[in-house]
Amino acid sequence: MAAYVNQTVIKYGVGFGSALAMSVSFALNKSILWAIIHGILGWIYVVYALLFKSY
Repeated sequence: MAAYVNQTVIKYGVGFGSALAMSVSFALNKSILWAIIHGILGWIYVVYALLFKSY
């Protein structure tokens, strides 16, 4: 049961990270291509944008 819960959390966490990265990327860059690339990178881009982008 615990393995199923961990897999579910990881799956939805990765999906949410990708969606969040795509929306942040598009809002900042206004580029669909960059949004797709950042969506693939997921949480890496979210952390990068949080640390280095100015809002």
